[in-house]
Amino acid sequence: MGTKKFTILHSNDMHGDFFAEQAAGGGPLTGGLPLLSGYLNKVRAEEKNVIFAIAGDMLQGSIIDSDFKGVSTIEVMNYLAPDIVGLGNHEVDYGVPHLLFLEKIANFPIVNANIYIKPFNKRMMRPHYIIEKDGFEILFTGILTEKALDAIKLDELIGTFVDIHEAAEEVGCICNAYRNDDIDLTVLLTHIGFESDKELAAALDPAWGVDMIIGGHSHTLLNEPEVVNGVLIVQAGTGTNQIGRFDIEVDDETNSIANWKWQLIPIDEQLAEPDVKLTEFIDSFKDIVDRKYGVIICKFTEALTHPLREAESSLGNLLADAMAESLGLDVMLLGAGAVRVKSLGPTVTLMDFMGCFPYDDAVMRFTVTGASLKKMFAHWMRKENRDGEGECYQVNGAVRARYSDTEQRLLSLEIGGKPVDDEGTYTVGLQGYHVANSADYLDVSPEELAAAGPSKVVTTSGKQVIDEWLRAHQNVGRVVEGRLTYG
Repeated sequence: MGTKKFTILHSNDMHGDFFAEQAAGGGPLTGGLPLLSGYLNKVRAEEKNVIFAIAGDMLQGSIIDSDFKGVSTIEVMNYLAPDIVGLGNHEVDYGVPHLLFLEKIANFPIVNANIYIKPFNKRMMRPHYIIEKDGFEILFTGILTEKALDAIKLDELIGTFVDIHEAAEEVGCICNAYRNDDIDLTVLLTHIGFESDKELAAALDPAWGVDMIIGGHSHTLLNEPEVVNGVLIVQAGTGTNQIGRFDIEVDDETNSIANWKWQLIPIDEQLAEPDVKLTEFIDSFKDIVDRKYGVIICKFTEALTHPLREAESSLGNLLADAMAESLGLDVMLLGAGAVRVKSLGPTVTLMDFMGCFPYDDAVMRFTVTGASLKKMFAHWMRKENRDGEGECYQVNGAVRARYSDTEQRLLSLEIGGKPVDDEGTYTVGLQGYHVANSADYLDVSPEELAAAGPSKVVTTSGKQVIDEWLRAHQNVGRVVEGRLTYG
């Protein structure tokens, strides 16, 4: 049969990025699903063998997604008609039962090989999918690790392999099971982060025949693919402002890629015409949400920003202050990744707030020793955790923490202007997700958190706490003031 050409288009971490945007000062519209759909339609009309793959996290990031609990997003994705989707960590945000419901309404296969229903040793999702196109067979499988899927720890029945090497073995199981089939191309859809993708590729046995890793989770923008252990590794940033494109020739004799070209294609109105029908479909959801959430809840003195989760931000400061003040906490460790926008305000509608803080979770108050508190800060503030994949925090105004990157240690920690006393006790607020993952994120187990004094669920809804605080505080602002410093 020789070689045949295929075009593989890929997205990841779309996060409900439905609408096109225009840069300040004008210019072409960029991103948005109607323009992306227009480009997909264009390529599908121009090329014979086109595959569109999504490497996880279709869900979360927009009020339309959260209000409809992902159903709206799946319906829109049905319109885009991806050929294959790998499971991302945010697909589990509405709970495992709801994920299985969303899978049922999806008109496309969702693959994952290494999430198990532990008591029965059964895979929860479809582990692989073979696309037959123009006489060739292309095998897709999906991989998550516990590092990427910490939310699933809230469900004791569900689990995944704990590290990259065990995940690699699961890839081997899938590939070995279909070695006798004439698989011409093998693609992994991962959602573990770019650095972990490289580690995974290095752990793969070349005999398994994996040709390509299409990844997500770390929102990495690339100029060209990385090649590790003969495996091509790509990722396409985040949102819908761009899409990855592989034009490849696959050799039927060697079951390998003979030639390839990869591009990161910017999606704008100069590239393709927007899909008008999809615009109308999305607007049908938007109209409902606009009527429901268009009310103004507060106004800031200026727009507050959250450009990086690894650093203190003005918006993070305000949200942490709202939690600490409302719940009577010495320290609020607010998960920086829970803040999903880079800017909010100055006028804040309920829709704006829900897009900014879409996750709802309980908050627990723990009484911990000063020594434990220092241990927690020293762990999450370390440099290697601030790599885009680690879990970082925003803190309330009573906190001043200094960490030395050169000495790799916590230099000082103050609460209310006084150094933290190792023998003293302090109240700390944590969202339920971070309690469940405290050993990894804070270097203390839930048992250690509860050892020094009483613990209590102080609210079942952190989102409601912040919402009420905002409504009661008009014309407030925050600045980056040195709550967290590194050197």
